Amino acid sequence: MSIPKATIDGLLKENADHDCPGNEGICVRLVAIADLPTRFGSYQAVAFWNNHDQKDHAAFVHGNVVDKENVPVRVHSECLTGDAIGSLRCDCRDQLLESLEKIGRMEAGIVIYLRQEGRGIGLANKLRAYQLQDSGYDTVQANEILGFRADERDYAIAAHMLGSLHVNSVQLMTNNPEKLADLERHGVRVVGRIPVVIPPNAYNGHYLDTKRARMGHLLGVEQPDDLVTEGT
Repeated sequence: MSIPKATIDGLLKENADHDCPGNEGICVRLVAIADLPTRFGSYQAVAFWNNHDQKDHAAFVHGNVVDKENVPVRVHSECLTGDAIGSLRCDCRDQLLESLEKIGRMEAGIVIYLRQEGRGIGLANKLRAYQLQDSGYDTVQANEILGFRADERDYAIAAHMLGSLHVNSVQLMTNNPEKLADLERHGVRVVGRIPVVIPPNAYNGHYLDTKRARMGHLLGVEQPDDLVTEGT
């Protein structure tokens, strides 16, 4: 069951004049919800306005998540080269497809798509970092040479998007402990973690090793199906 029309109407009315007082100066409003049949199942596409970066972030919702607990959520940052072009230098597209497929088989869940290309440094800088990696630097070193941190992403907008959908708690689909911690810092109640570990290919093994060794990503050899839940 998708989000009912009466609930959608209520969310849109609630957000029409929403001004987000006191939320770190960041205001996020839900502005549209439309049905989106996909090859992964029936989804609804939810568009959001925000006053922080003026980018169009979206949530792709399967089932009715409004006022629900323990909602499986994938917070995915844009990767044009991987998501759209099929680059083998990263595992971004595989993680996105795996998340959509898993959630499409569940009762309900959300894939949030954030416009944070290149871990927040933008497409041109990501390609500059790739050029440095072609000369032997790893992904962390390349970002630092360009004057960035290893990861410049922020999840405040994602947290507000979940709030706009009245999601009470989430099971976060991630291998990145910092993403989990940052969402919690912004008030999201994370009650579990669902790994999304993709086997390496011939081109991204070093990239994945760097994420594990230098950025603390929880990448196992095999992809577990069990959920690591709160209190365990």
